[in-house]
Amino acid sequence: MTPSDNVVPRGRVRRTMPLAGFTARAAGGRLVAGLRERAGDSGAVERFHERTAERYTELLGHSKGALMKAGQILSMVDAEAIGNTGFAPYQKALARLQTAAPPMPADLVRAVLRDELGSGIECFAEFEDAPIAAASVGQVHRAVLCDGRVVAVKIQYPGVAQAIRDDLANTELLITFMRLGAAATGMTIDIRAMADEISARITEEVDYRHEAAMITAFADLLRGHPFIRVPEVVPEASTGRVLTMTYLEGMDWAAAQQADQDLRNTWAEVIFRFINTGSRHGNISQVDPHPGNFRFNPDGTVGCLDFGCVQTFPERARWLFLASMHAGMEGRYQDCRDHMTEMGLISAEKPLEEQDLRRIISDMTRATSAPQPVTYTSDTAAGSLRALFGDQNFLPAGQMTVTREFVFLPRLQIAFDHIATGLRATVPVRSILEDLSGIAEPTTELGKLHHAWVRERGLPCGLDHHDQP
Repeated sequence: MTPSDNVVPRGRVRRTMPLAGFTARAAGGRLVAGLRERAGDSGAVERFHERTAERYTELLGHSKGALMKAGQILSMVDAEAIGNTGFAPYQKALARLQTAAPPMPADLVRAVLRDELGSGIECFAEFEDAPIAAASVGQVHRAVLCDGRVVAVKIQYPGVAQAIRDDLANTELLITFMRLGAAATGMTIDIRAMADEISARITEEVDYRHEAAMITAFADLLRGHPFIRVPEVVPEASTGRVLTMTYLEGMDWAAAQQADQDLRNTWAEVIFRFINTGSRHGNISQVDPHPGNFRFNPDGTVGCLDFGCVQTFPERARWLFLASMHAGMEGRYQDCRDHMTEMGLISAEKPLEEQDLRRIISDMTRATSAPQPVTYTSDTAAGSLRALFGDQNFLPAGQMTVTREFVFLPRLQIAFDHIATGLRATVPVRSILEDLSGIAEPTTELGKLHHAWVRERGLPCGLDHHDQP
């Protein structure tokens, strides 16, 4: 087998037909299940959804690329929290895509390494054939370099780059998948406003040279950080389709959820600070923080493994986002409206009604406005989900616009709510945001450590109400 032998199905028809065909069959199956249940077969519809969810997960896992990544995102939407209990079996099944996917065989892995590294493959003293992770673009193997360093080697699936290009250009396939997204959110999804930015970020993920540059940028920004860990790139063993980085030890997501509660609280705060630190000190943000991208350590530190999807922010856009978030937290609705209008999220010509604006802001700031610290449950996450997706009575997306700069912000909030809820964590989110923005002194031990690091590095604060850019 050679690297040209694709493990990822390619081409418009090959990638459209299995999912579209199954969607059509599932519609008929749902009708039959409903008839059976009305005829006395209790639980027929529930069993149908469980079987269908498993099959959707299998199809998306084998498809890899943009489809599998979309499945990962949907798995973090707690649709039950916004009243859509019918999507729960799908969310449960899709959650497996966060940490595992069908891997490629060992002989193909070796072929890709030889093709990409040539004689450079000799830098590995040991290489484990069984992957330690398999995700949407590539899979990861543990190895040891000849100099003794333990490394993680990410190897791209042959054919996945073209498959992603096919996905992003395949209107029928996107529409088919968006029907599943609509089932999760209960709303009609218009992908046009988001297409350019999403395409750009996902396309970057198949270029491991770009990811290597982003890892290096975060490693430089977070060098010496007391509790956030970032790997180092090994350039001599990296190419456009192979990325070698130092190995980060730690528990995976499944193990982390079983740890002591105090430790889970600490990890949640670390991830919250990680998600918010890049945008405050470096104008960059890792916008794919799903649970499978982290490693959790008994000393409270957390390592981030994946930097394929990173967004950079112009300074004004970054400041406006931070300022609008604090205005919302403090109930300054007119300031919030002004900032959201300048960001292009709401229209000056067709402004939101005051009651609608207040409802959106109230839902989006529910965690920061609640009594602190906040213990995350499905109910806690429901408010932000309603703000993002609405409910049967109110669809904010119909009155708001998603701009390129802010298309991934909902993903960050959904991801953190999902992680914090999974850890059942208690987090003082309001005070953390205030100390990260430099408008209050830290109240947690992690905050004090973080601020000492900021002072040592001479980094700027994230927000100053008296010094707008």
